[in-house]
Amino acid sequence: MINDLDKTLETLLKQELKHLENLVISFETPAAEFNPGKPALDLFLYDIRENRDLRSNEWQVERSAGMVTKLAPPVRVDCSYMITAWAGSDDKAILEEHKLLGQVMKALLRYPNLPAELLQGELAQGGSEAQDLPLPTTALLPGRLQSLAEFWQAIGNKPKAALNYTVTICVQPQTPIQLGPPVTEVLIHFGSPSQE
Repeated sequence: MINDLDKTLETLLKQELKHLENLVISFETPAAEFNPGKPALDLFLYDIRENRDLRSNEWQVERSAGMVTKLAPPVRVDCSYMITAWAGSDDKAILEEHKLLGQVMKALLRYPNLPAELLQGELAQGGSEAQDLPLPTTALLPGRLQSLAEFWQAIGNKPKAALNYTVTICVQPQTPIQLGPPVTEVLIHFGSPSQE
């Protein structure tokens, strides 16, 4: 499912940045050995956690094809990405990276929810993890990393400008419970109690 979120974000960015034909979109850890060799965006998924603000305890009941199914409430999960731009190592390249980050920022801010028509795989309607609500996004809010300097040091790379981007997806951990056909009529019998 997370790979389908990656594909969805790649589709969104390629659509919004289609004027950049040779742009590489990567999901690798931006460690010291990361070197795409051409202009690139790296969307590093660094944090996955439950969004307790969107937690629900209400079971849902669905009726279709003559059957009643009971569904456990889905779990809302925040997937946080650190987005960096890569264009080389000289001063001119850094300006290009900042320009690219600005374009990415504008593109992501256009969509407070991921567009349903761009959802890929299981995230799309009809998949086993079909999303029953829009997938909300947040951009430019503080990230979950406590220290960016420590992060860059830990992966052995020099600090870079980065955007924080979070998408909240729906995960259904329970198997639906088939209750059987719906009740369509009720019979009520009137009469006097039987005598012995």
